[in-house]
Amino acid sequence: MNSNNYSTNNFENYSSILPVLKVINNLPTQTSIINEFTLNREQRAAFMIITSHLDGDKRCRIGDNNGQLIMCIPGCGGTGKSQLIRALTKYFLVTKRMQMMRKLEPTGIAAAEIDGMTIHSFLGEQRNSGKPRTIKLDDSKLEKKWRSVEHVLIDETSMVVPFGGVNIIFFGDYLQYRPVHDAPLHTDFSLPSKEKLGKLPTEKEIQQRVARSLILQINCVVKLTQQMCTEDSRYLQLLEYLRHGQCNYDDYELLLTQVVGQPSVGSLCNSPWNKAPILVFRNEVRTQLNNKAAIHNAAQLGHVPMVCAAQDTCNGKPIEDPILIKKLLELSDSKTEHLPGLLPFVPGMPAIVTRNIAIELGLINGINGIFRQLVYQTDSVSTDVLSEIFPNNTQYIHRPLYALIEIAKSKIESNLEELQPKLVPIPVIEQTFLIFFQKTRNQNQIEKQFY
Repeated sequence: MNSNNYSTNNFENYSSILPVLKVINNLPTQTSIINEFTLNREQRAAFMIITSHLDGDKRCRIGDNNGQLIMCIPGCGGTGKSQLIRALTKYFLVTKRMQMMRKLEPTGIAAAEIDGMTIHSFLGEQRNSGKPRTIKLDDSKLEKKWRSVEHVLIDETSMVVPFGGVNIIFFGDYLQYRPVHDAPLHTDFSLPSKEKLGKLPTEKEIQQRVARSLILQINCVVKLTQQMCTEDSRYLQLLEYLRHGQCNYDDYELLLTQVVGQPSVGSLCNSPWNKAPILVFRNEVRTQLNNKAAIHNAAQLGHVPMVCAAQDTCNGKPIEDPILIKKLLELSDSKTEHLPGLLPFVPGMPAIVTRNIAIELGLINGINGIFRQLVYQTDSVSTDVLSEIFPNNTQYIHRPLYALIEIAKSKIESNLEELQPKLVPIPVIEQTFLIFFQKTRNQNQIEKQFY
């Protein structure tokens, strides 16, 4: 649907749809929310289609799907998809129909961004369980979840793999985030393939074809193209070329101007570069950069460097060989189930939660936070040097209990006198990994405990 030609008269071209719920004088509410969230022309078009359909506006007529709205709102990053979702959420809220809408995302971090749920948690499925879940007809919990739902908003739709009578609104960018080890919903499986000629389709291929037939039922499209996050036209042009794989040498030269070491890039110690995220290809480089940043920040704040040291055991017994202890502490975390042997802490440093703790509270994988305090056993502090990377006055913590991380976007509130709101205690964890010793040609199972 071309949003440039959008008007309420356009709805006359569609077949009749029965009102879902009668709402009197809804137009002022729609207008006020459009103004509150400063929606642009394309966003307004999508907003009016969805809210008018919700209100049972007879001018909003959608095809021959018995009034069911199956809508797609594509747009690249920065075109305001999340802002549109927030505006729609506000409309459902002020019209007292929040129970009729669910906002779903493939990942926890994306769900937290729009205050929604993951698709898996809403359906009661376990991600990567390896076993498909059979939905029973008498599944009362799932039935209760769906009983009042009439509109489902699915973001990051490009990641979704195989909707009933509910209205579905997809948000996302089809040139972004393919499904992991799977085909996108829009893949055309009717194209001939020499490898599969004469072969019966597998169950997975049949499901993929069914998914494509579902996506072809979309009966309304509003594409978001106006950038809302930046007005740099040259940068936007670069992003558009990059999305379509059409970059040229001029684009390459532009990217080089932002490489560390160029005159246009100041010292990483100065603002704004000291707070800019650094993207690297290897875990070892990331670890070294984080260590150097921690040492620098500790010196700037006048703090003694503080490093948590992993406690390794083999067959349940502490490792006593100093050479082996040192070797294990220096291993890349890509070989130790993503737990570094030595982890520096500086109050005020940024931190990232790397696992889902409580999705409903916003404590999800990828959420940002600020480290505030490390709680540990006071008799476990040592100044014995464990690594040449850190200064000689570094304090090594061998028995930490938990770290207090301030997560501003979390929904948790603390009423404890000594614990501020938004402070979340992150407990110690442990992992088990295998390491190969060349001298003995044995495999020893090492249990790595890290905090």
